[in-house]
Amino acid sequence: MTDLDLGGGYSARPISLEAYREACARLEDRIFGGNSLYAFDPAVRAAPPPGESWNWGVYHGAELIGWHHAHALDGRTVYMADTGLLPEHQGRGVYSRLLPHLLEAFRAAGFTLVQSHHRATNNAVIVPKLRAGFHLQGLNAYEGGVNAALTLSLDDTYRQAMHVRSGFRAPSGEAARRLGVPDTPASTLADAPDLPLPPEAESGLDLGGGYRLHRVPTATYREVYAQLETSAYDTDSFDWGDREPAPAPHGPLWSWLISHEDRVAGWQASRAWDTRTAYMVNTALLPAHRGQGVYTRLLPVVLDALRAEGYALVRSHHHLTNNAVIIPKLRAGFRFQGVQIDGHGVMAVLLLSFDPAYAAYMDRRSGLTRL
Repeated sequence: MTDLDLGGGYSARPISLEAYREACARLEDRIFGGNSLYAFDPAVRAAPPPGESWNWGVYHGAELIGWHHAHALDGRTVYMADTGLLPEHQGRGVYSRLLPHLLEAFRAAGFTLVQSHHRATNNAVIVPKLRAGFHLQGLNAYEGGVNAALTLSLDDTYRQAMHVRSGFRAPSGEAARRLGVPDTPASTLADAPDLPLPPEAESGLDLGGGYRLHRVPTATYREVYAQLETSAYDTDSFDWGDREPAPAPHGPLWSWLISHEDRVAGWQASRAWDTRTAYMVNTALLPAHRGQGVYTRLLPVVLDALRAEGYALVRSHHHLTNNAVIIPKLRAGFRFQGVQIDGHGVMAVLLLSFDPAYAAYMDRRSGLTRL
């Protein structure tokens, strides 16, 4: 592999395993010194042979300022074990620009899966990974804190199988055959009826691009939801049939409609979870209005409203492979808190703290910081 031009005076090139280890010994305290890691006694057993590995040095001009190390786990999986950049070179997009080159090298080497682990609150690394196509596969506690396990599939069929397992998509085609489950015809969203914005909607806040967010009574939100649900969702959730639901949870519920040119384009509903936590229950945009940044612009408005109600925390749940929603949430300051299985599938639990002290506490629990 020739030198990789990463822009801004940065480059990367292959180095030997010995050069990588020397760089770690020389620079890792400057890069990772703020992390909290359990201090084991000296090892009494020799380390196993690393097997096939890939090592890159990252340079600014002629200076080595970071590295990446990966090694094969098995015949189909490569593990991105270690990436580091000196603090003064972080936050400049170097990692995001390096990542696609690394993934292309793994693809060219014949691997199907790429795995990595990151402290669960390290959004600065997790977000670029998710944007590159990785999906969260779980959280685990280890001596360094709490890790988010991420996996990227370089095989389209396996990627679809991951969506099936999370409940984000129904099993169909080759993914269903390989999973050994019945093939379910791909669901199609119902045509969305053209609903005018109800007269009881408040005047609303401008979200840009002709979109507005309007507070509405809960009954109005539920009427709209009932009419548009099949036009907004095609996920593979459990069907409770005719089972009569129990009464809704007590506590306040806040409801908004999203409009475009005075027509309903989507909705958002949140409610109290406990005395200090609000729960973002349900957000949807009709297909014609997706991919235009509406959700990203909606988030701070809803979060400000929940904060004004006096809540310190905001919680939400999303299908584990729904990066289109998880990424904006993480960029808004949410952190991974867990994984749960419910009637919708395998869900990522996210939490946002309005209290910087609690956010710092989360970073300490994950092992990202010591303070």
